[in-house]
Amino acid sequence: MKLLLCERRLYMALLFNFFVITGFADTPGKATGLQCEHLVNPIGIDAKHPRLSWLLMDERHGAAQTAYQLIVGTDSVGVINGKSDSWQTTKVVSSVNLVSYQGKPLQPFTKYYWRVLLWDQAGKKLTSSAIASFETGMMDMRNWKGSWISDNKGIAVNPAPYFRHTFKVARQIRSARAYIAVAGLYELYINGQKIGNHRLDPMYTRFDRRTLYVAYDVTAQLQSGKNAIGVLLGNGWYNHQSTAVWYFHQAPWRGRPTFCMDLRITYTDGSVETITSNTQWKTSLSPVVFNSIYTAEHYDARKEQPGWNTPSFIDTAWKQVINRSAPSQNIVAQSLQPIRNVEEIAAKSVTKIDNNLWVFDIGRNISGVSKITVKGDSGTVIRLKHAERLNKNGHVDQSNIDLHYRPTDDKDPFQTDIFILNGKGEEVFMPKFNYKGFQYVEVSSSKPVELNKESLKAYFMHSDVAPIGTINSSNKTINQIWSATNNSYLSNLFGYPTDCPQREKNGWTGDAHIASETGLYNFDAITIYEKWLADHRDEQQPNGVLPSIIPTDGWGYEWGNGPDWTSTIAIIPWNIYLFYGDSKLLADSYTSIEKYVNHIDELYPSGLTTWGLGDWVPVKSVSPVELTSSVYYYTDASILAKAAKILGKQADFVKYSALANKIKNAINIKYLNTQTGIYGKGLQTELSVPLYWDVVPQNLKSKVAANLAQRVAADNYHLDVGILGAKAILSALSDNGYSDVAYKIASQETFPSWGWWMVNGATTLYENWKIDAKSDISLNHIMFGEIGAWLYKGIAGIHTDPDHPGFKNILLQPHFVAGLNEFMATHDGPYGKIISSWQRNDHGITYRVTIPANSTATITLPAGKTYLGGKLITGSGPYQTAAGSYIFEVK
Repeated sequence: MKLLLCERRLYMALLFNFFVITGFADTPGKATGLQCEHLVNPIGIDAKHPRLSWLLMDERHGAAQTAYQLIVGTDSVGVINGKSDSWQTTKVVSSVNLVSYQGKPLQPFTKYYWRVLLWDQAGKKLTSSAIASFETGMMDMRNWKGSWISDNKGIAVNPAPYFRHTFKVARQIRSARAYIAVAGLYELYINGQKIGNHRLDPMYTRFDRRTLYVAYDVTAQLQSGKNAIGVLLGNGWYNHQSTAVWYFHQAPWRGRPTFCMDLRITYTDGSVETITSNTQWKTSLSPVVFNSIYTAEHYDARKEQPGWNTPSFIDTAWKQVINRSAPSQNIVAQSLQPIRNVEEIAAKSVTKIDNNLWVFDIGRNISGVSKITVKGDSGTVIRLKHAERLNKNGHVDQSNIDLHYRPTDDKDPFQTDIFILNGKGEEVFMPKFNYKGFQYVEVSSSKPVELNKESLKAYFMHSDVAPIGTINSSNKTINQIWSATNNSYLSNLFGYPTDCPQREKNGWTGDAHIASETGLYNFDAITIYEKWLADHRDEQQPNGVLPSIIPTDGWGYEWGNGPDWTSTIAIIPWNIYLFYGDSKLLADSYTSIEKYVNHIDELYPSGLTTWGLGDWVPVKSVSPVELTSSVYYYTDASILAKAAKILGKQADFVKYSALANKIKNAINIKYLNTQTGIYGKGLQTELSVPLYWDVVPQNLKSKVAANLAQRVAADNYHLDVGILGAKAILSALSDNGYSDVAYKIASQETFPSWGWWMVNGATTLYENWKIDAKSDISLNHIMFGEIGAWLYKGIAGIHTDPDHPGFKNILLQPHFVAGLNEFMATHDGPYGKIISSWQRNDHGITYRVTIPANSTATITLPAGKTYLGGKLITGSGPYQTAAGSYIFEVK
């Protein structure tokens, strides 16, 4: 970029400042953080052109990559020595750090090693990266050898089935891989040992259109001689035996759980043997006598069969399995971060209500399971009832989440595990195929048992995405809001984004796109979103219509799926592009976005649409659905036009740019008073949504923003919005000169506000501003979660640059808001850690910033005198800066 004179002066001042403050670091950089398909050394991928990425770790000022060379091969020694049998690029003059494999066709069941060589800003070759790897899986459905098998039971049979098979190993093993595809859920065992630490595998999909398989390295679990494989199947969403208003028990795919497995053993002599699922396997019913992803799990320990998954077990009483048809013709690798028990939480307290009733409090609201350790007589029934709150008499209270629970009898109590003891000493129970949303567990026993605070533990379960963002401020409430937002985000991430972990577990589209930036600033969640947008493509009808919950059994195509909700199809791929600089999801979703936009255009040729739910759960004022839905329609058309340009579709770019402009004009003609700068009646949502989504004409933005600030002041600096307004209002203010007003709203501690929840004990975000609401009052929802992103954008000022996505160039626009003394945000982007931190002092503001190697920043500071290294910076900015760490003084 050509620097202006003031920018050149700034650059020299920054260089001086860096030397003075940090000293000159002359240690050469190196490539680190190697990933394939955004995963570390993945096993069992199906991508024909997997994406390879890396970071330049270089603390030198102005550090940058000027060239790279990739070496990929099946021989690790060869790759180390710079030789490749698969793909070796020349020295490519480029600063990109994300490249798709373009070598020889990848072969299935093959481990590939790779490394990257980099050249720095001076053209000097750096030390080679360490060796990374990726391993292909099936690559093609025709490579499966096993059969789909199940027991000979129907969908109404409650007990979960066991499966086992034995085989002999007579030669020395080099490696072994297990590939298992399941309709339902499973746990896999080899020689009595559970394989992996995943929970609720495989991830939920539209089972009749796409089924996922998981690959494991099981070399260490096999032994010479006789071996045994054990599989336990659960229902999950495939065989939904509970009843609920979304009709999953009537899903077109519904069936008794089934699986297909190949255990591929490679011997040291180079030969390969595949142990497969077939009719030689045997089956029996397990102690898991009932399991529902929606309600709970029941376990009868008296029915245990010790050693059922070991070679020595006698299975003569077990039955033969049957062959089943595959649930879909699209069996593909599960290439995403798995669900795990991420955090163990000890009970904070236990209250004994009577001789056979205890209430455990884990101190915070989570998604997950509880584990109980207990000793008692055989046949003793332990019931563990999970809830988010207590009633006045100290019992757990489920009244806030039982709205959609429609039981047909008393055999399936909501969020209540049932554990029947076998009486053989101390026993431990934790459900395998369920999770819940809860803070309290009410434990009752049919016979006397002894329990104490250590008897119960809880496990926070969610997709195990890496945390990549931090927020810390001088305002305790703001810190609590950030933490609660993250807790709600994670509580609603289970291979797809959900609305709540207790009452529904549904993939509501509106909740997800509203919270997507919050998720992406805080967590490395790209693989989850890529999987979920594949679910979108599975669910989209030929005419472009999407359902309001994804995945779905067929419900949601007729309600709740207007552009204000199902704009996920455009907004999430666009956000992934902005945050990662990766256009693959945008390309994969392009046709779906186009079909969706075209369908709305056909239905509403005027450019205005009334299709949508509107500003859901507002405080009091209701904004027109036509206004908010039309804005989201405009957003979809705009993203489609931008995607067309990025993907080289020039004719589409022209076409959809014109459509977006038509929609914008239609909105402004009907709803904007150009004399007053007011949309509609001037409600908070009516003003903030057009501002945030760039519908307001450029020459009227300041007037509309001023009206919004005045409206907020008239509302006593409190919110009067639903979820669409909550998404827009903070950034609409801070991006247009009213960051102090935005902060006043964000930091409020009285109703209605996020802080109101915090001062009333919330550890997650709620579904309703009113904590005493009679309905819509889940205590763990993410739909008001935009504030988690705004803390990065509106105070720290960390923004993506659409012209240089993936934080290749970082737009830094910090706001030193009144009422806050300190604020720090960090974000680990595709190029490394970004730090934006400021502190108020007697002389003004000290602003510290770190720009990672191989990236740049455009810094815009508030009006005032700005100093670096004690020297005044001239010029009004914004200023372009190279990689490095800097300290500004703003007075």
